[in-house]
Amino acid sequence: MSSRAAAAEATRERILDAASDAFFATSYADVTLRDVAAAADVALQTVVNHFGTKEALYGAAVERISDAIETRRYAVEPGDVEGAVAVLVDDYDRTGDFTVRMLAEEGRLAVVAPGLARGRRGHQAWVEHVFPAALAGLRGAARRRRIAQLVAVTDVYTWKLLRRDKGLSRDQTILAVRELVDGLHTSPRGGSR
Repeated sequence: MSSRAAAAEATRERILDAASDAFFATSYADVTLRDVAAAADVALQTVVNHFGTKEALYGAAVERISDAIETRRYAVEPGDVEGAVAVLVDDYDRTGDFTVRMLAEEGRLAVVAPGLARGRRGHQAWVEHVFPAALAGLRGAARRRRIAQLVAVTDVYTWKLLRRDKGLSRDQTILAVRELVDGLHTSPRGGSR
């Protein structure tokens, strides 16, 4: 029985690999269960048996993608600003186009909302974890404002603007984001307004 379970799990993983690749490559609307089945080298019914619907498959793929992002980002020690920014830019180079595409579809496709909500919560938690010096001594509105600033300068749209729209290299993008983050470590600690 354990070999059957192992084979089923291997099949599920192949399907998730194929689905993740498909959702990364194109819009949600353009991905079909049939295409995922073909890429995973399984029957369409096998995909349906494992995941049921395209929405459920998407949710499972996004969970996998989100878990991988969190693993990479939390490998950085709190306070390692240079390492954090490098990991962030490398992560966006891997997942940023997918994320921007999902954000563009947010108002039209309810299926993307849970993944985006997890991403937003996760990004803020990571910012608070990895940049403690920028938050030291801040309370109330001043702390909330500083967190919002850190989230903004490390956001996927900031990466998109620098990397895609302005065509900066990886190293120049890292430097630009690092300078923005450094400014928040050294700027005056505002009041509670």
